[in-house]
Amino acid sequence: MVITHNNPRNLLGLSNDDLENLAEGLGQPRFRGRQLYEAIYKRRATDLQSITNLNMVLRSELAGKYQVAYPHIDGAFPSKDHAVRYLLRLEDSSSIETVYMPDETRTTLCLSSQVGCAVDCKFCFTALLGVKRNLTAGEMVGQVLAVAKAQAMPHRARMNLVFMGMGEPLLNLPAVMKAVHILADPNGMGVPLRRITISTAGIVPKIRELALDPIRPKLAVSLNASTDEQRDAIMPINRKYPLAELLQACRDYPLRPREHLTFEYVMLDGVNDADSDARRVVKLLDGLRAKVNLIPYNGGPELPYKSSPMRRVMAFQDILVARKIPAYIRISRGQDVRAACGQLSLAGVRE
Repeated sequence: MVITHNNPRNLLGLSNDDLENLAEGLGQPRFRGRQLYEAIYKRRATDLQSITNLNMVLRSELAGKYQVAYPHIDGAFPSKDHAVRYLLRLEDSSSIETVYMPDETRTTLCLSSQVGCAVDCKFCFTALLGVKRNLTAGEMVGQVLAVAKAQAMPHRARMNLVFMGMGEPLLNLPAVMKAVHILADPNGMGVPLRRITISTAGIVPKIRELALDPIRPKLAVSLNASTDEQRDAIMPINRKYPLAELLQACRDYPLRPREHLTFEYVMLDGVNDADSDARRVVKLLDGLRAKVNLIPYNGGPELPYKSSPMRRVMAFQDILVARKIPAYIRISRGQDVRAACGQLSLAGVRE
């Protein structure tokens, strides 16, 4: 269903409790709300009249006042490596991007949490947009549903969901976690929590807040530097939450059995990729149950940075692995269509 202005209220993003309250407000028993919840998320129904386990009177009343509307796909940009960058239009005509990355055994969707981004990392193309607003839970769940429909993905397909697209998820934590609860609920989208990851630039109070949630996904932290001086220059958020404070929050973070914190490290030629940087990263992560993803930088003409040569990335990895820190080189998908890590900047938006 395409979103247009003056449409009835969109039910997408409402929780089970929300829909039970809605049913009760319509003079129906609360279990009707549970039925509606499962129909929208588990069975991916968009036509309220087609939910046949609801009585005809309720279906007609719902159809007159409400809708289930996914974000509209304005553009799909397929990469030669089979990733697809989707340009999505929201109800207020704002645009966001979602990336579809298929593999043989699973599919990964990279989700946005804000329209633009407020964190202003100097190597990130999304930062050039600034930030317009936070996304709603419905707009985040809607990204999954819209792309799943476009790709004809079967229900309960094996998916990994990463909040690593446009925006800083922890600056929109209540809506992100509402979306996560719907996505992870076996009666909702049914994606296991171990397959959902939130990535942050390091919003320390929000890391501590997330740690208190009993239903929480995995956490990834964008480290990207080995000293405060380096990180201040490329990630201004570090001036507010410096490395010592960030790493202490990570040490205090309660990990479940077999769970690791993930640290993302974008490799910038001549900036943060020296052997001495690797040795400092080892010291920073000492005592943490952690792994490191080394990401060769995905550049473009708008920003001055270049990717570290692969031999430098491999040398960096060798130092970490020799010190018993699991380190993996992550080659980003979709570089040829501006879908890779850090490249999302609404390329191809129709004016």
